[in-house]
Amino acid sequence: EVQLVESGGGFVQPGGSLRLSCTASGFPFRTAEMYWVRRAPGQGIRWFSTITSEGNTYYDSAVKGRFTISKDDAKNTLYLQMNDLTTDDTAVYYCATDHFGYTSDSPRGQGTQVIVST
Repeated sequence: EVQLVESGGGFVQPGGSLRLSCTASGFPFRTAEMYWVRRAPGQGIRWFSTITSEGNTYYDSAVKGRFTISKDDAKNTLYLQMNDLTTDDTAVYYCATDHFGYTSDSPRGQGTQVIVST
């Protein structure tokens, strides 16, 4: 059974940074494609970052240059370094996995809340 557990969310002021983690189990993490997606208040879940099994990374324009996705295959852990946060980044953040791109059916964790506010 795929299990994904996010952590690291919290409250941060605009311009601040946070690092999210996602611990994975129940599937071959080393060969999986991993994603970060988020749900802002009143909105649906939106994809914003991918890391392939080879380590290639992709970002939505809303976060490119500020967020960095990475992974540690030895620890079965996915990371998201978020810098220069804005109030628009307030959301519940989820990690997800699949083989050929994120879809609404892709397994994901329970999420971790990030609030960016003064």
